[in-house]
Amino acid sequence: MLDALQNAFFQTGDTLTSWLSAFSSFLWGWPLLIMLLGTHLYLTAILRFPQRYLLKALKLYFVKDHTDKGDISPFSSLMVALAANIGAGNIIGVGVAIAAGGPGAVFWCWLTGVLGMATRYSEGLLAIKYRVENKDGNMSGGPMFVLERGLNSKWLGAAFAVFTAIAAFGIGNLTQGNAAAEQLHHAFSIPSWGTAAVLTALTALVMLGGIQGIARVCAFFVPFMAVIYIMGCLYILTVQAEYIIPAIRYILDCAFTGEAAAGGAAGAAVMAAMRTGVARGLFSNEAGLGSAAIASAAAQNRNPVRQALISSSGPFWDTVIICALTGIVLTTSIIAHPDISCTDGPRLTTLAFSKIPYIGSPLLTLSLVTFVVSTILGWSYFGEKALEYLGGIRLIMPYRVIWVAAVFIGCVSKIELVWIFADCANGLMALPNLISLLALSGVLVQQTRYYLWQHRLDDYDESHIPEGK
Repeated sequence: MLDALQNAFFQTGDTLTSWLSAFSSFLWGWPLLIMLLGTHLYLTAILRFPQRYLLKALKLYFVKDHTDKGDISPFSSLMVALAANIGAGNIIGVGVAIAAGGPGAVFWCWLTGVLGMATRYSEGLLAIKYRVENKDGNMSGGPMFVLERGLNSKWLGAAFAVFTAIAAFGIGNLTQGNAAAEQLHHAFSIPSWGTAAVLTALTALVMLGGIQGIARVCAFFVPFMAVIYIMGCLYILTVQAEYIIPAIRYILDCAFTGEAAAGGAAGAAVMAAMRTGVARGLFSNEAGLGSAAIASAAAQNRNPVRQALISSSGPFWDTVIICALTGIVLTTSIIAHPDISCTDGPRLTTLAFSKIPYIGSPLLTLSLVTFVVSTILGWSYFGEKALEYLGGIRLIMPYRVIWVAAVFIGCVSKIELVWIFADCANGLMALPNLISLLALSGVLVQQTRYYLWQHRLDDYDESHIPEGK
């Protein structure tokens, strides 16, 4: 009887995986790819390539704004956003992308990060301009408020909030816990339930502190974990230096010719590399999803453009730097070590780091676990704000209970289903957010012209912040 129930359970899981895979392929077809990359390009053009202000954005990290409009510092808001962005998608997800679309997916992932800086700039600007103050005196903002207050479309705002609350479990919870459990089991033979218990308890403890507690933890974790991981990548590249140029050529060849993608004609292979790379790039930096804007809305900043510049640097770190490093490391490892194959997917990063004597596997495990913890915390805040928009602050505590329980479930779930679920949720979130960015492009240009192009970046925005729920 037990065996029959178990078989039925796995058959149902396989059927659901097939359905979600088909829906993901449809959702991430040409229409969404064109809309996403088109929005990136359009915003880059009308805002006069805001990526060129990267150094100015980095300097603003260390400038404290003397204003009471906001809950956390601009730097802390960026750390919360980066905590949510830099996770399993930057490490395990790049390997999954290479397995599905070939090494060429790395190029499209990287390009999505570069162009996505303009989109993240726009999301941060609109988040500050249209944020509200809730009954507890805390700031609430993001695409749902932009859609409601900027476009007078409350139903689209509600749709985005629903997609965000659901997507949070995929991109920010289930996939993260799953990746941590897999890595700890592979590296140290720790059972999944052990990882689940510790990660669940840690998440519950930090979430009690609200956004301030989450921000404090993220401000410590994010710089630490990024430096550790980047050092590991640089060490591998140093050891495999002779393969770096061949790896870059290999990535570019696969991006435009489809070489090494699994099966099909060249055009179909290029499409597979593009679709997989763009999807993984969005999963990594979330430019176009609108989720990071929820953290931007909580920042203490004197005007929307200052926060927009800080926000725009997010994709630079998590995709242009970290995902690119990961992709090059994996490709050099594939070339240097015949026992490593493009088809290894989720294990590809683990295999690459295992080539570092003694410290490789522990270093990757430490990086991944810290990435996972911070991502779960960052996305818990995004989910809370989405639920708060839909039904007020009374929904926050029940959501936290469900969130903590989902951390445990994610650690012991089936990884293929989890990743496909996350891709589907991402696409649904992107649609209403991209609509708001395109429809309010005039506001973006007007605010950028006034504060940035006319050199008023130090001016204070005295606009009244209305009350929310």
